[in-house]
Amino acid sequence: MADETERADDAAAKLTEAEARERLADLAAALEAANRAYHQDDAPEISDADYDALKRENAAIEARFPNLKRSDSPTEQVGAAPAEGFSKITHAEGMLSLANAFDDADVTDFVAGIRRYLGLAPEAPLAFTAEPKIDGLSLSLRYEGGALVSAATRGDGVTGENVTANARTIDDIPTQITGAPDVLEVRGEVYMSHADFAALNERQSAAGTKTFANPRNAAAGSLRQLDPEVTRARPLRFFAYSWGQVSAQLAPTQKQAIARLEKLGFQTNPLTRRCETLDEMLAQYATIEEGRATLGYDIDGVVYKLDDLALQDRLGLRSTTPRWAIAHKFPAELAWTRLESIDIQVGRTGALSPVARLTPVTVGGVVVSNATLHNEDYIAGRDAKGGEIRGGRDIRVGDWVQVYRAGDVIPKIADVDLLKRPEDAQPYRFPTTCPECGSDAVREEGDAVRRCTGGLVCPAQAVEKLRHFVSRAAFDIEGLGAKQVEAFHADGWVREPADIFELKEKYGQGLQQLKNREGWGERSAQNLFDAIDERRRIALGRVIFALGIRHVGEVAASDLARHFGTWAAFIDTVDRAAAEPAASAPDAKARRPLLADSPAWSEITGIDGIGEAVAVALATTLSQEAERASVDRLIGHLDIQPPPARATDGSPVAGKTVVFTGTLEKMTRAEAKAQAERLGAKVSGSVSAKTDILVAGPGAGSKATKAAELGIETLDEDEWLALIGRGDG
Repeated sequence: MADETERADDAAAKLTEAEARERLADLAAALEAANRAYHQDDAPEISDADYDALKRENAAIEARFPNLKRSDSPTEQVGAAPAEGFSKITHAEGMLSLANAFDDADVTDFVAGIRRYLGLAPEAPLAFTAEPKIDGLSLSLRYEGGALVSAATRGDGVTGENVTANARTIDDIPTQITGAPDVLEVRGEVYMSHADFAALNERQSAAGTKTFANPRNAAAGSLRQLDPEVTRARPLRFFAYSWGQVSAQLAPTQKQAIARLEKLGFQTNPLTRRCETLDEMLAQYATIEEGRATLGYDIDGVVYKLDDLALQDRLGLRSTTPRWAIAHKFPAELAWTRLESIDIQVGRTGALSPVARLTPVTVGGVVVSNATLHNEDYIAGRDAKGGEIRGGRDIRVGDWVQVYRAGDVIPKIADVDLLKRPEDAQPYRFPTTCPECGSDAVREEGDAVRRCTGGLVCPAQAVEKLRHFVSRAAFDIEGLGAKQVEAFHADGWVREPADIFELKEKYGQGLQQLKNREGWGERSAQNLFDAIDERRRIALGRVIFALGIRHVGEVAASDLARHFGTWAAFIDTVDRAAAEPAASAPDAKARRPLLADSPAWSEITGIDGIGEAVAVALATTLSQEAERASVDRLIGHLDIQPPPARATDGSPVAGKTVVFTGTLEKMTRAEAKAQAERLGAKVSGSVSAKTDILVAGPGAGSKATKAAELGIETLDEDEWLALIGRGDG
């Protein structure tokens, strides 16, 4: 796995910024499809190894280009929206996913990162638990007064499917417990053993009904039956490994809490160990991996969790993953097959992306028929700087190629077997015109990606922008997915986002035009119009993300929404930035000296997590006449809502803008920022007239001087801790 890790990291290191942006967009789209197939349809289109590899490549690119992190990045997604057919349950506490480690170095970095965050010395004791990562379906069980009152799948991490009746049929799940806190949410994994899976498939086959591809699919499909009696007939099992909302703490440590769950009557994994050192963690991983084939059920890695629950609380959570846990995944695989052809796809930013069409090959139980080829340099055997990759071997149609499963849903080609190259194989000529609209495809200096210059006249770009607009993290209009929006675009019904909100007015009289289209009826047409109307009232963060502006992913869009609060405040600041001298600077080097004297630019780049690349993309995109007119037409149809207020329970810093500078001695900068945000404060990276509090530690420099000039309240670390109720440090 170390070699695979290095290869993937090397590939990320060779990407230019432009290429990285395009690759992250591809990864985000692929992950959304994979999540829906896995979590919602119980019919995965890729294996767990492919999915893990997808997230790993995304993480490698984000590590090199942190400013490019998208809101719909794999690191920002948890599961998929609940399927229709079940009522919904909103989790009292979110069901998060886990960050992944793919080799020992990743685990080492994970432990070191926790020490840095908490300010712990390398020799300070720090224990973790290590347990098998079960390959099943996540489930949350809620007990009140010792009685099981509800059971919900993970869903999208916020809302899951109500499968209470089905959960009651599983022998491993007690319906009544004694000695537990009054409110207790027990979380774990529903799975099926290998023996039970084989027996189930034999029965299914004998009855002439559907068989399952693997135990995970069987478990997920069995739990999510509309008829609980079908679930009762399936041999499902349950391991408890965590908890959600509790009215009283289970125990001081992770290991002790798991032991308490076992005493309450839940099955817990006997391979869970407490590890005092990094070496012990890795040794337990090796032990579990070695015995993997003899367990009798599927696992795909080992999960490490910080043992001390008080420290877990200090570390807190990222948007979709806890900081105190990580999944150390088992290695992926390779396969060889024939490259049949190379197709060119055009993305929403005009990038021409080559895709390999392969003779289908099974890799670890998954049939692979496509692979990414990144760009023209990658095909030619060069990196972005002209250096050799694969020993300089180019890729040609007809080649025997090695498919590397550390890419994504569309894996990557790692190597070529020249001994099997056909004699008539010719070097691939990358197109210089767009295959969709015929416009010139230009590769700018320093950019690894060739782009179509057609802009709005290019149907591929227009369609991709619309696909992005209706994607899950954007407007997510029920009944209007990628296929529908493509069909409407092809028929001229929808050319830009605003057209979606005019569909009923233009084509809905009597529902005749829409209901007469193939695949539509009166009910489905009316449902679509209703769904569109529901999305006229929408959160500001979703609107900003849906615009599809380069560099502005879901996280950046959410950060911008939290800071500005309203569309009017956001667009006013962007317009002022576009009108200031920095906007006309020819490049970043010329722009930076102008930014310091530019209030609008300073406000945008001063938002924690928002960099210059995002600010430039906002100003340049929204100042283009045609683009802005399209956006303005869209906004006219919407009732844009501010981000929900945080439940801060009378926090003294709620709604205030806080800047940290200098050295903090009682907590790390990361912990201080996270704590301030939990209390409802906005954390900024620069001091301005809008700053309410500057927290200045030793070594504070220009920010402290500017705060003094502006008359901004300045606190030292002890005063800050006293203000937020942590005066004891």
